[in-house]
Amino acid sequence: MFRDPKKSLPIYGALLMAAFALGGCSSQLADYTPNETQAHPREPGAYLPVHDLPPERDQAVIPPDQRAKIEAELAAARDRQAVAAKDAK
Repeated sequence: MFRDPKKSLPIYGALLMAAFALGGCSSQLADYTPNETQAHPREPGAYLPVHDLPPERDQAVIPPDQRAKIEAELAAARDRQAVAAKDAK
């Protein structure tokens, strides 16, 4: 007549986890208000300007000497980690 509580515990645990998972999704959707949503385009057949690219930069984001220094530091860190990984085995 009554179930063994040890056997039904995994079932109740799974139901509880599913409830938490579904509850987390709904809380994210509730954060959107009509003011935060994007307005529909005025022209229904207009495409987004995906091919309009920004102009090319005149100067590099990172100067070449700093870029070389960063690359050398990253290569040295990679080599140290490779040696440490071999020693750990």
